[in-house]
Formats: sequence, C-alpha cells, structure tokens
Amino acid sequence: MIMKKCFAFIISIVIQIALHAQSLYFPPLAGSAWDTITPSSIGYCQPQIDSLYNYLQTKNSKSFILLKDGKIVLEKYFGTYTKDSIWYWASAGKSLTGFLTGIAQQKGFININNKVSQYLGNNWSSAPLIKENLITVKHLISMTSGLEDVPPTPCTNEDTAKACLIYKVDAGTRWAYHSGAYRKTQDVISQSAGQNYNTITNNWIEAQTGMSGFWYNQVYFSKARDMARFGLLNLNKGIWNTDTLLKDTSYFNQMVNSSQILNKAYGYLWWLNGKTDFMVPTSQLVIPGSMIPNAPSDMFCALGKNDQKIYIVPSQKLVVIRQGNSAGGFNLALSSFDNTLWNYINQLSCVTSIQEKQKIHTFNLYPNPSHNDISIEFVNQSTTHQIELLDITGKCIMKEVTEATTLKIKRDNITNGIYFLKVTDKSGETATQKLIFQ
Repeated sequence: MIMKKCFAFIISIVIQIALHAQSLYFPPLAGSAWDTITPSSIGYCQPQIDSLYNYLQTKNSKSFILLKDGKIVLEKYFGTYTKDSIWYWASAGKSLTGFLTGIAQQKGFININNKVSQYLGNNWSSAPLIKENLITVKHLISMTSGLEDVPPTPCTNEDTAKACLIYKVDAGTRWAYHSGAYRKTQDVISQSAGQNYNTITNNWIEAQTGMSGFWYNQVYFSKARDMARFGLLNLNKGIWNTDTLLKDTSYFNQMVNSSQILNKAYGYLWWLNGKTDFMVPTSQLVIPGSMIPNAPSDMFCALGKNDQKIYIVPSQKLVVIRQGNSAGGFNLALSSFDNTLWNYINQLSCVTSIQEKQKIHTFNLYPNPSHNDISIEFVNQSTTHQIELLDITGKCIMKEVTEATTLKIKRDNITNGIYFLKVTDKSGETATQKLIFQ
C-alpha cells in the first residue's frame, strides 16, 4: 500500500511538471510562424500601447517584442528596421555565454571551480602567476576576477589582450564589470570543447531553438525574434518545448541568483532585479534598493550597451525585448531607460488599479551625461521627494526636498565624474540613477 501511494505521488508530480511545461508555447524551429495573443485579451488598451510605441520611437528603438506564455502580444519595428534585420546584443551576449558555460560544464568539458589556467595555460593575463592561479572560471562569470576593470590607456573594457588584463586585487574580493576578463570564458569553452564559438553556439543552442544569430569579434548579432527565443528558453529554465538543453538545474539556479555577496544583483553573467542593493559598471558604489524599481522583483535580464534588453519575468511568464541605439547617454548595461520603460509596460493594462499606479516610482534625468545643469522630471507622481546627489564613494554632496514635478540641479562647483542621484518619496520608496558630469 505504501509503495502504491509513493508511486501515485511520483506520477502526480510528473504530471504537474508536464502540465507546467505545456503551459508555454514554443514557435516552430523553422519559418516565421509564431502564435500571437491579442493585447485586449490580456487587458491591454490601445491608447497605452500607442503611448509605449511613441516613447520607444523617441528613444532610438529599432525593435520591441513582448511575449506572454511564449506567444507574441506586442511586436513593433521602427524606421527601416524589420523582423529580418540584424543588430548586435552588446553585453546582453554575456548572458548567452553564461548559459553556454552551464552546458559546457554539463558536457564535462569544464568545471567552473577550476582555475582558468587549467584551460588556457599560464600567463593568459598580466597578473603575477601566483595571483593568476587564484582566478577560476566562476570568477570570470561572476565578475570577481580581481583584474583591473579600467586598465591604463590604450586598453579599454573590451580588450582581451594580455596587457589589458592587469592584477588589481585577489580574485573573489572585488566585484567589477570587466568585459575583457569575461571574454576569456569564451576562450575557455572553445579550447576545452575543441570547436570555434559559433559552432558551439549553433550545436548547443541555435539548432535546438531556431535561433539564427552569430558571433563576430566575440559579440553576438541576431534578429529581434532570436533574442525572444533565447528569452523564452530561459523563462522555461533551459528547456525548449520538451528538449532540455541545460540539464544541470543546480547551475541554472545559481546562474539566475546572486553569484557572490559583493553585488547581489549579479548572477552568472545575468542581471537580477529585486535585490536589497546593487552595483553598476565602472563604480564600486553599492546602491541601496532594487536596480529597476518599476520592474517585477523576480525579473532577471540580459543587458547590453546602448540599451539592448532581454527581460524575463517568471511570475508573469513574460519576455520583453528591446533593440536599438542608446535611449540617451552612455551606458554599459543599466540605464534610466530601464525604469521608465517599465513604467510604460506597467500601464499597458486597462484595469491597473489606482493603488498599483501609486506604487510606480520613477524619475527622468536630462541631459545625461551633462556639461551643465540637469533637470529632474518625476513621472506620474504628486508627492514630496527628497533628492540626494552622491559621489562615487557614496558621500552626499547635495540634498533637497521638493513637491514640484520638475527640478533643476545647478552644476555650480560639481567636478567631472560619475555621480548617483537618489530620490526618496514620502512613503520611503527610493530610486537611484547614475549621472555623469563631463
């Protein structure tokens, strides 16, 4: 009797898992067919959709896709860009590498806890050998290599040359967004598997999902729908329809959760929303609060330079894609665009309650970067705000309280550099944006 009960319990679990897997739609691997959902069927109103599209157009967007349960709800292309046009992912491609790293480990080619030198040989960096040997693959994909993220000229963040990979501190003791160090992960995977990176990506992901992108100079290029396919794959935890690409569930869970304690908002090459604090590229400041306050707290995302976006929201079964040029200012991943865009997405529903709308807390900065004064515009808020301007060390250099919907901050004696503008409303909710004075 006990055996029968146990067997019945196991069968019920299997059925539940199967039903969950079937709750998501997956488009065919070939062709342009992709099932759609009418926006009105999920409570979206056309005026709000038009407002979203107008905003996206003013912000140099090329494409926008919103999937619900795997089906297309919204799909919009701007200017001459079409669904067959190709654009770069920039650093959003890091998240693709994060996924490939898990498959490489699953196949036995690598172990992320092994030192990088085991795969690339000694002296792959300019760090002293004793320090280089502290760096593991896990350090590369969690951005804790300890290598200097802003090397001296002529090196840039994108350089992978040995001379640009300079020792700063011991691995694991400092979080710093370092594209050059990250790209060594691609070399580790290619060398351990004995294939070039495009072949690996095609064999391990593209062929099974219908993606048709390619790597060029270690940057991934694709159509907007390819980004949507990758987002859908990760929404379903590495399973495409019934084909499990990433079987290592432990790795997947680690990938989309805090990979270290230094920057809680960073997994294995994925950005994580809803954490108690976060860090941004080129800064050592730990900023309190969720990195995209308007977005769902369980969202994880692939973010690239000039506002390339793949947002994944498990609780709502949403995937959101944006390609284009910069929405304003220079950014390597996060930008003020993220929070404002989610304000528009949140308002798509015709049935959004007044209480829900009151929770939306965002502000716009312009111009950013700035040579002179800046203006702050509070979006959909009629309340008292406390504004604090923090320098890169977190020191408050200006504080002001206002009830106005817009406010101008005078440049005065503020020197060139990176700053953070923190806004707190009367309910205690906070939002923070990076500000650059040039």
